[in-house]
Amino acid sequence: MNPTRFGNVMAAIAFLLWGAMPLYYQFMPNAAMDELLALRIAASVPFLLLMLQCRKGKTPNWKTLTADKRSFSFSAIASLMMCISWSAFTWAMTNDRVLDASLGFFINPLLVIALGVLAFKETLTLGQKAAVVFGALGLSYQIVQYGEVPIAAMLMAIFFAMYGWCKRYVNYDAITSLFVECIVLFPIAAIYMAYKIGAGTSVAVSGDFSTLLLYLGAAPITLLPLFFFSEAVKHAKMSMVGLMQYIEPSLQFVLAVVLFGEAFDSIKTVSFGLIWFGLAITIIEGLVTVRPKPDLPQH
Repeated sequence: MNPTRFGNVMAAIAFLLWGAMPLYYQFMPNAAMDELLALRIAASVPFLLLMLQCRKGKTPNWKTLTADKRSFSFSAIASLMMCISWSAFTWAMTNDRVLDASLGFFINPLLVIALGVLAFKETLTLGQKAAVVFGALGLSYQIVQYGEVPIAAMLMAIFFAMYGWCKRYVNYDAITSLFVECIVLFPIAAIYMAYKIGAGTSVAVSGDFSTLLLYLGAAPITLLPLFFFSEAVKHAKMSMVGLMQYIEPSLQFVLAVVLFGEAFDSIKTVSFGLIWFGLAITIIEGLVTVRPKPDLPQH
């Protein structure tokens, strides 16, 4: 399998897993967003250390990691970008706003495609250009009709796009990269949880054992798709990753409306319809392209 096709497969798996993630949060209707985020970060470190030990037979050498200053710096920045995006996503999941999360990740591919063109000089096919236009129209229609900017959706979209951009400059393998991201934020998460537990205000710890397991389970549930995404952005074109991200919000949309019963009015029908129409064009374009030109080597 050539590197670009491998990257596309990794991206598809990542977005399918992310799209199904709201199912997990249905078991945590009254979860504390701050503790979910802190415990996800804290629990990720030992989980990733175990993965590194199993895969490489050794734990990462801190001097070796910091010797690659560019990779370490961009991993640190990426951790902050993901933290902000994940905070907005967690808020949406724990406040019955799955449709907001869906909208945020419908917006995100437009920003990723723009980054691909502006930062990496990638070229778009006619179908990809159509997807950008119809996606922008769908978002603009919803903002104009509701008279407000969906803050949570925009935070998710902007900072996750920046996360993907940062990952392009990281030379670590996927698991090591995730480990560095988590270890950068670990002290803050650990101190915060120590304070909550010491003050006796921790929802996760004060509940029963099953509640604590659900909070801790947010770490592997989140890390698995991030692992696939980290592999994807190293090999696939950013513009293609941007388009494949429509898988995630589409699945979240179906879950929100069909399974969770969230309201879906005529405004959202038009908005989502325009976005889906653009996506359909790219899918059809891909199906009728019998012999695509080979991808340029990745640098």
